[in-house]
Amino acid sequence: MEQKDYLKREIEKIGLIMTAIRQKLFGGKGNTSISIENDFENTKGMLLNNVNFDLDKFLNEDNESSNKYISTFSGFNIENIEILGNYLMRLGINGEMINSIKYLEKSLLLFEHCNQIDKTYSTEREMNMLKIREIIRD
Repeated sequence: MEQKDYLKREIEKIGLIMTAIRQKLFGGKGNTSISIENDFENTKGMLLNNVNFDLDKFLNEDNESSNKYISTFSGFNIENIEILGNYLMRLGINGEMINSIKYLEKSLLLFEHCNQIDKTYSTEREMNMLKIREIIRD
């Protein structure tokens, strides 16, 4: 029973962090790359300080290691992984960040990871994956 409560709290904690990230993503419409980079740095700090998730480590590892890394965090359920995938996709599509293609590739990896572990088909996830593949291919 205690283990179940712990997992539930971890999922809720990461969910709150991911909700804050989503609000940053869809909130203000600052178009300068400085504000995007500041938001990205703040997001990295929030993830590291609150759930000990090192976004830089995740981004710089190969795909297999990245999947293993995210799997070690019990609070990253499918919804939270998709929020992170959407965040990275928006950074990549924006094109103002230095590593736009890397963000798109990691976003695609997260969506594919969700497909592997989720029993429910998501049209939104599939559309995001198609969109990313088209951008990367061009």
